[in-house]
Amino acid sequence: MKKIWRVFLYEYLRHVLRKRFIFAVLSLPMIVVAMGIFGVIMVALQYDGRPVGYVDLANWLANPVESAPDAAELFRDVEIVAFPGEEAALQALEKGEIQGYYVFSKNYLESGEVRLVAKETPSQGAQTAFESFVRENLVKDLPKEVQIRLLSGDRLNIQTLDGSRQSGEGRWVEIAIPLATGVLFMFVVNMTGGYLLRAVVEEKENRTMEIVITSVSPTQLMAGKIVGNLSVGLTQLFLWLVAPIAGLIFLRSFVPWIQSIQVFTPTFWLTMAAILPAFIMVAALMAAVGATATETSEASAVAGWFTIPLVMPYWFMSLLMKNPNAPLSVVMSLFPLTAPVTLPVRFAFTTVPVWQTAFSIALLYVCAAASIWLAGRAFRLGMLRYGKRLALKELFGLEKKAL
Repeated sequence: MKKIWRVFLYEYLRHVLRKRFIFAVLSLPMIVVAMGIFGVIMVALQYDGRPVGYVDLANWLANPVESAPDAAELFRDVEIVAFPGEEAALQALEKGEIQGYYVFSKNYLESGEVRLVAKETPSQGAQTAFESFVRENLVKDLPKEVQIRLLSGDRLNIQTLDGSRQSGEGRWVEIAIPLATGVLFMFVVNMTGGYLLRAVVEEKENRTMEIVITSVSPTQLMAGKIVGNLSVGLTQLFLWLVAPIAGLIFLRSFVPWIQSIQVFTPTFWLTMAAILPAFIMVAALMAAVGATATETSEASAVAGWFTIPLVMPYWFMSLLMKNPNAPLSVVMSLFPLTAPVTLPVRFAFTTVPVWQTAFSIALLYVCAAASIWLAGRAFRLGMLRYGKRLALKELFGLEKKAL
């Protein structure tokens, strides 16, 4: 166990402390932060904090209710100013003191007619603030519970017949989690699997393997390499997942609609349960390819085929969303290389039978263990072969021995 730990520590630190790994880990959060800063700057450039006025010819706003500004918001709502007549409002508009003003017709409560006077269309924030101001004053005399319900607007909620699943506001996160995690998973697998694959092949090519196996057994060496390189990938995946979650937590106090987002949903935990064994399985298979190959270029070409099944769920995403219980959808959620993305996506759109979820997760863990065993066997049989490829019959013990 001590030797496995040493190999693991060597492999982990060898990759984690490299500049390219640090740059790869920081690149995604930096891009997200840069896009966020750019978005805030664009909003700030378009933001117009000048008030917007109104003229009440219908005299229905004798004692208007004004919304209290939220100090936590990044850009506060525009102030709504009352004017006694159109002349005063027009003078303020000419001086640039307001963005524009609204005129309520004399029969507004019957016709709902409102006229806007402005040199340019008021900002979106001004229009939203005025609409909220009008709605709040229209319902101010109603009971508090009725006010809250009317101001919240319509809510579309789709529920299954058995009541076990429902889809409504904020459910887009259920879909985004497996899709985003799947993309990160592919990037991390290719990078980490590439590390492991190249390390095994290069040590065979430069004959380092002959020295290493004099002090550590092939099983211990392979176990340390797999766990070490897996930890590198998990570190990268963890940091990439933590960055957006931390960003959402930070923005919750500034952007009200983010408060309704629930990240740690059942779909999130199902995705994590499927990603971990799939990650181990693919990395171990890449290690097995590296152990059977004779050159780095050959191993890289073969390992590239592992990414095709990982991308397949995105090819059939329309089918998975429209018909999540179709035979192809079910098969893809059970097949180990496509299950990490397909199963959570189906789970977000339909009630997946318990046996399918349990079977898919269990099969992933079985395949992960089998892949580690296969990688160890391939390493033991092919570690000292130079210029000769390890045949599949030998790898699975199917080759007939000569008498």
